[in-house]
Amino acid sequence: MSTDPNDKAAVEQRLWKELDHTRFGMLGLTNSHQHFQPMTAFAEPESGQIWFFTKDDTDLARSAGGGAEAMFIVQSKDQDFQACVGGVLSTARDTARIDKYWNPMVAAWFPDGKEDPSLTLLRLDAKDAALWISKGGAIRFAWEIAKANLTDGTPDLGDKAHVTLG
Repeated sequence: MSTDPNDKAAVEQRLWKELDHTRFGMLGLTNSHQHFQPMTAFAEPESGQIWFFTKDDTDLARSAGGGAEAMFIVQSKDQDFQACVGGVLSTARDTARIDKYWNPMVAAWFPDGKEDPSLTLLRLDAKDAALWISKGGAIRFAWEIAKANLTDGTPDLGDKAHVTLG
């Protein structure tokens, strides 16, 4: 792991960088029987918030209206970074953020545009995150698995860190 798991500032910086780069993950409520759902994230490290576009009649929006404990799970494209971000999810019709994050991908889900009356945002106020950061890629992974099986040890695939956010 190029990020020292004991350097909380570096770990947090890596989290926000990966969220901005990866952007996609699974969002769900922690005390619910609803399945986690794929969502596109718009991260704001300076405020500790992650924003998502949705419609106000979705299960997530209805359940999060007054604030609900939630988690956002993200994995990098090369699979060397995984994180689970916990916090409070709520709804907001924030026109400034709608304008800021509106793009052709978002527009595809809202054919009535930014003025769609059902358009709303979900805001995750991040409280903490657990991160797993692998090192060395696929070759390192294969080597560590083979070595562990030959030596009756366990693979050294990277580090885990936990950070408090906000």
